[in-house]
Amino acid sequence: MASKIDFKDIAQEVLEGKYEQVSGTDATFLYAESPTSPMHIATLLVVEGSLNFKDFKKIVASKLHLMPKFRQRLMRVPMDLDYPYWVDDPNFELDLHLNRMKLADPSNWESLRRTTSRIFSAPLDLRRPLWSIHFIEGIDEIPQVPKGSVAIVSKVHHVMIDGSSGVGLLGTLFEKDDKVKPIDKSKIKKFQPDPLPDDLSLLLKSSYGFFKNPLKLPKSVANTAIALVKTRASKTLSIQKEFATARYPVPNTIFNGNISPKRTWGTAILSFDRVNGLRKLAGGSINDVVLAICAGALRRYLLEKEKLPMQPLVANVPISIRAENDTSHNNQIANMMIQLATHIEEPLERLEYIQEQTMLGKARHKTMGAKTLVKMADAVPFGLANLAARIYSKYNIKDLHRPPFNVTITNVPGPKNTLYLNGHKVVAMFPLTPVVNGFGLIIAAFSYNGNISITPTSDAKTMPDAYLFSRYIRESANELEKLILARDKKKTPAKEAKKKSESTVFFNALKRYLKKETALVKKYKGLYHIGVDMGESSECWEIDLTKEPISIKKTTALDPKMLMEIEDENLYALYKKKFLFDELKIQQRLKLSGTVADKRKFSNLIKAFLSR
Repeated sequence: MASKIDFKDIAQEVLEGKYEQVSGTDATFLYAESPTSPMHIATLLVVEGSLNFKDFKKIVASKLHLMPKFRQRLMRVPMDLDYPYWVDDPNFELDLHLNRMKLADPSNWESLRRTTSRIFSAPLDLRRPLWSIHFIEGIDEIPQVPKGSVAIVSKVHHVMIDGSSGVGLLGTLFEKDDKVKPIDKSKIKKFQPDPLPDDLSLLLKSSYGFFKNPLKLPKSVANTAIALVKTRASKTLSIQKEFATARYPVPNTIFNGNISPKRTWGTAILSFDRVNGLRKLAGGSINDVVLAICAGALRRYLLEKEKLPMQPLVANVPISIRAENDTSHNNQIANMMIQLATHIEEPLERLEYIQEQTMLGKARHKTMGAKTLVKMADAVPFGLANLAARIYSKYNIKDLHRPPFNVTITNVPGPKNTLYLNGHKVVAMFPLTPVVNGFGLIIAAFSYNGNISITPTSDAKTMPDAYLFSRYIRESANELEKLILARDKKKTPAKEAKKKSESTVFFNALKRYLKKETALVKKYKGLYHIGVDMGESSECWEIDLTKEPISIKKTTALDPKMLMEIEDENLYALYKKKFLFDELKIQQRLKLSGTVADKRKFSNLIKAFLSR
């Protein structure tokens, strides 16, 4: 006789919220999975010395209770009517996730790179907990790595973690000193999996979630609409327009075709102090310098293949919106779109262009609200995201439109100090990231223990020579460093040096802007001058919009017919949107001289530029 269904128990299970559901953002990584695009993140670790496999296995086993999802698997809702749920895997076996192997001869870097590529190319089993570790012994011929060292290749599905939470996992597995700590078995919690829910339970839980918040979709859309209205209204507050692909067309490149299942990758290791030194000399952020280095390598790579488009490549730059005290392992990321200035030959001018783009992107992102963007993924009703992803891939819809971006460049700050595993030093870490049809190149910058590794991941069809591109990354960094240092040496000795103008970027950006805005030049045709006070010295700039081509340059004489006087630091702050034009005018921190008509024209010209 069949057992009766206890609806009371099922209802209680639903109300208790026993099972965690995959978020809309996490689900996008699950639905993007395909035979050519396994959606896992990998990390290659090189560990110094002969680490014993049995000891390593004990360490992993002792830490599993601290990472619940590593013993959970996904369970789909019947007919995919809602996002899947994380459930305990009653059949979990650690041996199914740990793999021991020896590096093939010759046991050098090239052999390790090929082996890692093969491991990374293989998909994870979606019926089990979504991770695996390969323990590779016998590294004997890599310079600066002791003979007999080991490599560890870990794979974790992107539905489980993002880059920042992945860094958090390292703190769980590794130690901060070289002392061998005995495993305290008393602190290890025995795995007692909860019973698997039945289909009816999952259906009721999904239905309960919907009826509990039936306006989830309208609320998210309404919140996004409000954010967009605020964005439009903020034009008068010197906040730029949304990134528009019509105005900034994204070119088609060799990185935006169909991919093959075989992964390729390479890496360039740079000193963090070296990159940070360039950041200090050039201004901006570490991320700006990394983007400029990658842009230089991309330009050279495409030039040599005669595939460089006239328009600048556009990078998708993921940014973490995770709170500092958030230790959850789910994905909390948003994206900025940055033009990489690959159409500009001169590296310093390219860096300056990128600095302006990132500044604009951060302001756009701040105005929109990162959490509003993430909520949009959760607002997709039930299985539509799954269906849309499958249709997009199956019918190559990407071929019917321009790509939204060309390449992803992600910068994840890792541990600053040395990590150890059972007393053995972790020499280096290299992140490998998933690629999909239409987006065949992703570049991951990861900092660890005084170095930044910049690792491009692609496939055998898109970039079979990833090792060559990695060399171009190193050479791009060398070229940029040489030019920045040479520019710095041209300055007079520190004691006699004039104060460096910070606001030069304002005039360079204004010139690029007006070259594109021909209608604006005609509207505000005229001759304008700006005097920049730098304390012990000053600079005079002339903005000539009376002829073609327009001219913005330093001059030795100011024309009082139309003159703006401002301190250097205030002009730079105005460019960085820390002040408003009218705010500085009211506070008399900028002074305008000239006719009423000329002052109005000039003011409107500058406001249009600042609100771009």
